[in-house]
Amino acid sequence: MSETDISGADRALKAKHRAMWALGDYPAVAAEVIAELGPELAAAAGAAPGARILDVAAGSGNAAIAAALAGADVTASDLTPELMEAGQRYAETAGAKLSWQQADAEELPFGDAEFDAVMSCVGVMFAPHHQATADELLRVCKPGGRIALVNWTPEGFIGRMFAVMKPYAAPPPPGAQPPPLWGDPEHVRALFGDRVTGFDAQRRQLSVRRFGSAEEFRDFFKANYGPTIAVYRNIADDAAKVEALDQALAELPRTFWLDGGPPTLTWEYLVVTARKR
Repeated sequence: MSETDISGADRALKAKHRAMWALGDYPAVAAEVIAELGPELAAAAGAAPGARILDVAAGSGNAAIAAALAGADVTASDLTPELMEAGQRYAETAGAKLSWQQADAEELPFGDAEFDAVMSCVGVMFAPHHQATADELLRVCKPGGRIALVNWTPEGFIGRMFAVMKPYAAPPPPGAQPPPLWGDPEHVRALFGDRVTGFDAQRRQLSVRRFGSAEEFRDFFKANYGPTIAVYRNIADDAAKVEALDQALAELPRTFWLDGGPPTLTWEYLVVTARKR
């Protein structure tokens, strides 16, 4: 395959990703299910007055808005304009002032060493080429600046959900890597290598109380989460596969319920922090 063909295939892949994240209502997932992760990541990135922070694959801005409210000078970037439009509305409601720019995490339109901190909340993990993404995060960060990431782990709930959906999904294009690998500390450490110091990776648990039943969880993600919607579209003509996936996604949360009280799910994520050397 020629360089022109590779670049054309890459453009097509990015267009597919952009369209996938515009499906459903990811801002509802960010606001109703994982809202706590945004302020946590903003704090890990050192959000404070005077800090210039870039949020990569910011989605609807749950971390970017939190960082702006802490006084930081924030730029939120994402591949999907529809998500940023929702984020702008949320920011206005919250009284947060920040900049928004459409950008590919693998080819950021910013200068070298432009930001004091670069962060991403379950965002860059979905860019298909992990090394290219890690290289860009480091490139735009100042020497001594912070890298702060929140990623779903392979063993946790969302990593397991992707494993459940994989047999029903379209095959990934050559060279694309699985998103949950960003939740493996050794994988992330290898991506950054000796270009960072003080590498730290901590596994934490998000308590999710949004869903009263396994079926409610399945139907919410089936209607709102772009990757799940895309998988269902891939098998839409096969009723047996749709039924099998329906059952598998409803069974998944039952293995994660906590005893006592209303149904609570625990979703494991990895918080990575480091400083650019």
